[in-house]
Amino acid sequence: MKFFVSCAKGLEYLLADELLAFGAQRATATISGVNVEGEPIDAQRAVLWSRVASRVLWPVGDFDCPDEQALYDGVYALNWQQHLSSELTIAVDAHVSGEAITHSRFAAQKIKDAIVDHFRDFALPRPSVDVENPDVRVNLSLRKGRATISIDVSGGPMHRRGWRKEQNEAPLKENLAAAVLMRGGWPKLYHDGSALRDPMCGSGTLLIEGALMAADVAPGLQRHGNALPTRWLGFDTKQWRELHANAVQREQAGMAALKPVFFGSDLDARAIRSAKENAVLAGFAGLLQFETRDIAQIEPIDVDGKPVERGLVVCNPPYDERLAADAELYRLLGNSLKAAAPDWRASLLCGNDELARASGLRAAKKYQMFNGAIECALIVVDPVLFKKPESSEPRELSEGAQMVANRLRKNLKKLKSWRERESVTCYRAYDADLPEYSAAIDVYTEAGSGKIFLHVQEYAAPATIPEHDVRRRFGDLLAAAREVFGVPKEQVAIKSRSRGKGGSKYGRFEQRDEFVTVVENHAKLRVNLFDYLDTGLFLDHRPLRKRMAGEARGKRFLNLFCYTGVASVQAAVAGAASTTSVDLSATYLQWCADNLALNGVAGANHELVMADALRWLEAEQGEYDLIFCDPPTFSNSKRAEDFDVQAEHVRLLRACVARLSGNGVLYFSNNFRRFKLDEAGVAAFARCEEITPSTIPPDYERDARIHRAWRLTRF
Repeated sequence: MKFFVSCAKGLEYLLADELLAFGAQRATATISGVNVEGEPIDAQRAVLWSRVASRVLWPVGDFDCPDEQALYDGVYALNWQQHLSSELTIAVDAHVSGEAITHSRFAAQKIKDAIVDHFRDFALPRPSVDVENPDVRVNLSLRKGRATISIDVSGGPMHRRGWRKEQNEAPLKENLAAAVLMRGGWPKLYHDGSALRDPMCGSGTLLIEGALMAADVAPGLQRHGNALPTRWLGFDTKQWRELHANAVQREQAGMAALKPVFFGSDLDARAIRSAKENAVLAGFAGLLQFETRDIAQIEPIDVDGKPVERGLVVCNPPYDERLAADAELYRLLGNSLKAAAPDWRASLLCGNDELARASGLRAAKKYQMFNGAIECALIVVDPVLFKKPESSEPRELSEGAQMVANRLRKNLKKLKSWRERESVTCYRAYDADLPEYSAAIDVYTEAGSGKIFLHVQEYAAPATIPEHDVRRRFGDLLAAAREVFGVPKEQVAIKSRSRGKGGSKYGRFEQRDEFVTVVENHAKLRVNLFDYLDTGLFLDHRPLRKRMAGEARGKRFLNLFCYTGVASVQAAVAGAASTTSVDLSATYLQWCADNLALNGVAGANHELVMADALRWLEAEQGEYDLIFCDPPTFSNSKRAEDFDVQAEHVRLLRACVARLSGNGVLYFSNNFRRFKLDEAGVAAFARCEEITPSTIPPDYERDARIHRAWRLTRF
């Protein structure tokens, strides 16, 4: 069954991750919510356990709705006796957009009239209306002339946890507080021994929400108590009771083990009194410490006489029209945190980018969120006090490093005319040209500034070469690269291998969460050079992406296994009528969304789908003019079926071709070096032409087997 879970704008991907973790088969982020495929129990788990959802809506009918009469008739025609009994009370929430019906209150009244008339016409007593505490909430979503009628199985706003007694002047909703904590890495930090601190805590929302997360307390427990969230006749009461009992057991265990590592302060003594009362009501008496203190006077935290070295600072500084935003306050906050918690991580919900910058803190990640109607900037900083790398005097290159430098200069001279002609600013400059110096060096040029970053990826050395020789040679290569390109150490991302059990493997990466914007095929793209093995941009696919972008104008473009969505972005920039990007990773889809927004092409015509690509494709009914399918060699994600491109490629390509329009084109590529296309199997349903040579760019000529590519069309 398909149902919808709503949330505040900016929380969609966090919510999709939650719902998949609860067991939903599929969760597709959309504006202010997630479309879900799953069982009724998945909806109940969301009601009980989701920390970022606003409502869980179970659809009971949908119909075309060009005017108010169509709305009345469509609602009246539903079998309301399956959903309500006469003694139950109802309330109607309506959300309308478009020109036919523009007033949500009027729409809600029409729905109420239709339901009441339905019961009367069957000679049954009419349900009563209770707008404050109804037994059943009915929800209307009217968009693009289509009405969806749902039962709100959450029974009311899910941000209400049930513990709040008083709130300060500008309270933060609990589900937004949960998002601030999640983006900051809580509660994993708690389980790793960290503390939580809010130096402008107000009525304690962030700290209480953090304690609930650390103690594994279901958000719906206090909200509903022992009562049902809804008395809708389709609600499985027995199933809910079982979920509720399990949540109570988890709460008891989590509360018993909870450590008192929660610290809040605020200049307003009334807010501190409110925070203390709220903490007691939430069940955390004695576990959360609050004090009245100015932000300028905060100090390092000690527990049992020992300083707390690491933790998470969360904060929601003032920024709206009720509490005047003050850049000086943000500067004071940043300076105070640098002094009191220099090695901590911070997750700060700021009013906007300008206020975030005023804090003087170096943001590792930044997210757009909405606190009601107010657009905010959430910045994640780690650590609070950024330490610039120590500079070192240049050293004379060794003989080996000089060899590498000479080869780099030769390669740059060879590629120069091509790079200038094609406006290529991100490219491979070296690919193990000298066997003793076995690594790839890729160049990324930052858009606007022209600053050069290097991405150096070490290849595995033969086991017969001593480790000290491997390290010396790699050091020579790095020295040569820095010399030729004139870049400091902090602009060189290093992916080096270390030997361990099972052979050579990559060591730990940096966690800088630093993005660089580059340009390829007229599209601006965000790359992350330091945190992952791959950067977010596969340079070898540059010609194929350019080819697809050249064919995309006015087309419906589908990008399967989309990664960070580069092909989708370039198609959109080139004038594609629509793009659909499918991937199982919420991180990559968020990256894709950021890339789309960076180019001003985000919106309803550019859909992001979080799903197992093959299963989604086989269930999809849409038609596409241009499809790009670049699957991994293997995948064994817990969320999806195991995938092997060699074993599954015929099934995959058959499903792709089935979705092509009459004149549609499918481009298929993969980088499995031992891959063999089943030509006979594919010939049963498509014309297929290998186009690999035309898709290998000049900077990859040394490794022409980096990928293979085919063009497929329908018979």
